[in-house]
Amino acid sequence: MSGGTVRLGVVMLCHDELPIAARMARVWAQGGAAVAVHVDAKAPADAVETMQADLADLRQVLFSRRHPCEWGTFSLVRATQDAAGLLLDRFREVTHVLVVSGACLPLRPVQDLCAYLALHPTRDFIESVTAEDVGWTVGGLNEERFTLRFPFSFRRRRKLFDRYVELQRRLGYRRRIPQGLVPHLGSQWWCLTRATLQAILTDPRRAEFDRYFARVWIPDESYFQTLARRHSMRIESRSLTLAKFDNQGKPYIFYDDHLEILQQSRCFIARKIWRGAGRLHDHFPPGDGAQPSAAEPRPERVDRIISHAVARRRLGRPGLYMQSRFPLKDRENGKTSAPYAMFQGFTDLFPGFETWLASRIDADVHGHLFAVHGVEFAGRRPIGPGALSDSAPLRDLDQRGFLANLIRIATRMQVWQFSPRDGQEMNWFLATDPNARIFVVTGAWAVPLLHSDMPFDDIRRVAAILQRTELAQMEALNSVWLKAQTQIWDLADFCARPSAVLGSILQRLGGEPEAAADLPPMRDIAGMGRFLQRLRNAGLRPQLMGDFPATDPDPPTAAVHERTAP
Repeated sequence: MSGGTVRLGVVMLCHDELPIAARMARVWAQGGAAVAVHVDAKAPADAVETMQADLADLRQVLFSRRHPCEWGTFSLVRATQDAAGLLLDRFREVTHVLVVSGACLPLRPVQDLCAYLALHPTRDFIESVTAEDVGWTVGGLNEERFTLRFPFSFRRRRKLFDRYVELQRRLGYRRRIPQGLVPHLGSQWWCLTRATLQAILTDPRRAEFDRYFARVWIPDESYFQTLARRHSMRIESRSLTLAKFDNQGKPYIFYDDHLEILQQSRCFIARKIWRGAGRLHDHFPPGDGAQPSAAEPRPERVDRIISHAVARRRLGRPGLYMQSRFPLKDRENGKTSAPYAMFQGFTDLFPGFETWLASRIDADVHGHLFAVHGVEFAGRRPIGPGALSDSAPLRDLDQRGFLANLIRIATRMQVWQFSPRDGQEMNWFLATDPNARIFVVTGAWAVPLLHSDMPFDDIRRVAAILQRTELAQMEALNSVWLKAQTQIWDLADFCARPSAVLGSILQRLGGEPEAAADLPPMRDIAGMGRFLQRLRNAGLRPQLMGDFPATDPDPPTAAVHERTAP
């Protein structure tokens, strides 16, 4: 069969933007299609008269009887029935009928669609899936849309709609599905052969079916989709119209910047087009006069882009918090956007550790980001990456947002120092973040106390607070919910082999392990054993420092050098 033996009929459903709908009707008609336009009875009369006058020169454009239409009701089916019946009665040569809206745009010439239909002369293109198998319905009603009654408007009388549904569920009410019908669902944008559509419209049981579907929810997605299964010789369960919907059941709108992907899709029709998309309306359909092409549509790229956009909208980007998921604990799409490292206890042992580390790894090495007095950015700048302030009150308004923004905005790895003296609110956040690299020398906070000139009673009180704080932190870092990569040494273990420990850390962070041979000056830990014993004698049991001899002698100068420069 050649493309010339197919005559396309188009049912166009319009309710607003009638000038654009008139332009689309002209495109269809000038492409060789017969068009039956249904305009919502609620549309302004003057706008309808203008549309009719604009199309008066096209004899193949007809206007069907108008019905007041409302989403989710049988009025849309009635409008389609009347317009389709008018087409079949007035144009005997019509072989296929396509349903579009006034916001649909032909992406390819009408002759291409006719050539494609000519290759499949007995095939009905209508998405038709059994209700129990469909997975894209929105609103919580799937099979129930066929077994309950829906006399109230979902949009205008939502509370009454929901209460009536709930009442029917409590009473166990179920409607009887007409004998011989198996409910199916699908897109309302279909293309049926004349034989199938004529059989549906003239079915001897049509009055019974119409009464039943008049109380089905959203019947325009099930009436023709169900009845086509009774009469069609062969159903291709897909639509020839590119129409995509979000997770609320609303159609995605195509804009001018979608021109390229629409062109590459090779689809015949796209819905829904923004009313101001002048480039799309000017470009499609192309009128180059080329030989009609029956090439198969390729919507896969559009599907991939939309699927990616849906995932981005639902999940967001890793480490970028947004309104739709910010309040939902453990529902983040990644707590942070990139790996980072936190060092605890190293600045207590090495006063110049921050500068030393910054010269050996490719990272921004900061001081104590969560210090109580304020944020210690690298170089102690008052403004850090991304114009983040060093103000402690501003940081503490949303500490996880502060950290996530710092990591996301910076191009290099972010590294900072931490201590039990700092704010501890982020401990569980850090422990459950897979991007975290945490290196801890427990008990290192005792080294500054060892050299402190404070009265011993004050030292004991501070030591008790710091130890209690670090023990609470260790509970998080040793919990079953830990996702961070952690390495923990006690003070004695680290001091026994500082060069080896720092070499392994540099290697994990992308540095050269050999660089650890040149350690920064290390605080003297001589007398640590006696200091810890004195704390025990005062009633505090040190738990995080490891084993130091209680009577360790003061080491000679050579021994000190040996520790500081292995």
